[in-house]
Amino acid sequence: MIVPSTTPARVPTGSPARTADAVTAQTLLNCLIREVSAPERQVTIDDDHLLLWLPRRDVLLRVPLRRVSLIGAHRFDGPIRRYDGTSWSTIGWRELAGYIHDELERRTGVANDEFLAQVTDSRNTIHAVLRQRATATPPDDPYLESEQSLVFGHRFHPSPKSRTGDPERWLDYGPETGTRFPLRYLAVRRPLVREEGDLKRLDALHPDERKGYVTLPVHPWQYRLLSDHPGLRRAMAAGDIVDTGVSGPDFAPTASVRTLYQPDADTFLKFSLDVRLTNCVRKNAAYELTGAVALNRLLEPVFAEIGQTHSGSALLAEPGYRSLALDNDLSLLEGFGVIIRTGPRGHLLPGVTPLLAAAIADEHPTSSAHVSHLLARGDGDVLAWWDAYLGLLLPPVLTAYFEHGVVLEPHLQNVVVGVRADGSPAQMLFRDLEGTKLLPEYHRDTLAALPEDVRDPMTYDSERGWNRVAYCLLVNHAAEVLAALADTDPALEPALWGLVRDHLESYSGTAGDPPRLRALLSGVPLPAKANLLLRWSRQADRYAGYVPLPSPLGEGFPREVTR
Repeated sequence: MIVPSTTPARVPTGSPARTADAVTAQTLLNCLIREVSAPERQVTIDDDHLLLWLPRRDVLLRVPLRRVSLIGAHRFDGPIRRYDGTSWSTIGWRELAGYIHDELERRTGVANDEFLAQVTDSRNTIHAVLRQRATATPPDDPYLESEQSLVFGHRFHPSPKSRTGDPERWLDYGPETGTRFPLRYLAVRRPLVREEGDLKRLDALHPDERKGYVTLPVHPWQYRLLSDHPGLRRAMAAGDIVDTGVSGPDFAPTASVRTLYQPDADTFLKFSLDVRLTNCVRKNAAYELTGAVALNRLLEPVFAEIGQTHSGSALLAEPGYRSLALDNDLSLLEGFGVIIRTGPRGHLLPGVTPLLAAAIADEHPTSSAHVSHLLARGDGDVLAWWDAYLGLLLPPVLTAYFEHGVVLEPHLQNVVVGVRADGSPAQMLFRDLEGTKLLPEYHRDTLAALPEDVRDPMTYDSERGWNRVAYCLLVNHAAEVLAALADTDPALEPALWGLVRDHLESYSGTAGDPPRLRALLSGVPLPAKANLLLRWSRQADRYAGYVPLPSPLGEGFPREVTR
């Protein structure tokens, strides 16, 4: 049995402002190294420091290292310093962001006048949340605590907590402060409603007796943003839409901000928000509304089969949506579109607690869901815990791709992990059909029956699909949980990667050794989504490119535990 021997990752100490500053600087450094400096071979390790050269800006930086990562996803431990020719001087996140801005502008030949403001906005969001959390009461429910614990966001995104508007206007709706709130409800004449699928869960949340009307739940933040829309005001003045006010049960915002959870009903509602969160304005596009229902119908039998083969796996269904259909106004259709998603509890085995994977892997843990706490509940055997985790995570995703032509998006925010009382993993629940795609060669008849504007965004070719699967599964998810485990004992990292290889090799043998898996097992680079370059180019997520990471999965990679 191998038990943790060192202290795991921790939240930087100090005031909310200092913590926000430190984490923002580290996150920027993560992005710069992964997407620019490491691919250009401008990074080196010097004893317990990382040195980084920005050739176009003629700047040399140095930062202390807490732990070196085999894939370059290092852990830092102290301030960033710049060499001025004779000595090292400390720089903050603003200066680092300025250097990155200048380096990227000279590297790409393209200017971006939004970049620094978005980084600043993200830092200010973290600061505001930390101040609010100082007096907030965390949820009693461990699952909700995990959903609402992601204070610092994606550590490989330059503005992970960028959020439109002054914090005073959104703090009441942000998940990080443990908030809950009731919804606003509109009663809409049935001819003005567009809906598809099974809506029983939605109607049960807030029954309405008005004859000829249908109830439409609305996120209160979104209602405030759209309440002055001329088309909506006209319909309300004519009595076609009745604002019935704020009422009903409280909902809790989850990690995605716009998806709310009602614990008693075990139901999620995924709303549109006309707000930029990280990269994009988070609206349910018209094709996504119809596409969710179509995908759900297709995936129900697929996951029933996968669940029989790989016990402990399930998909949280999205059986229907509802929205407004006023004068073919797309802004209202998309702005008020709400997608229903089933909750995790209907899938759980007895004695199993759901936890968000992102909270389990958080570099700076802020909840009881962190893997260090889970290990402390049991015997602390890191490798046994990781072996069980991989056995639940990898096979369902690979089976979906190789046997069913389904591209899942199992990044940390899209997977709910069921754990036993001793902290050991027991189940993997996959969610959010927005990023789920189909390989056309497997689903020609299904896709042919859909409108073109729904069909095209629902498909990936095999290469694009594989890059997405490999990134989400191995880089975003597995590598980050692995990193949190390695924080408990750095000497374990080779053995942890060895278990990833073992599981991939085992699955490959049962699946006919697909060429893409053979390539992985030969040690080809891993694809990492280029969030910094994507943000710099100001493109939507679907246009994201990938940068290569060194892979520890090759056969000759050292795997023994050294101390």
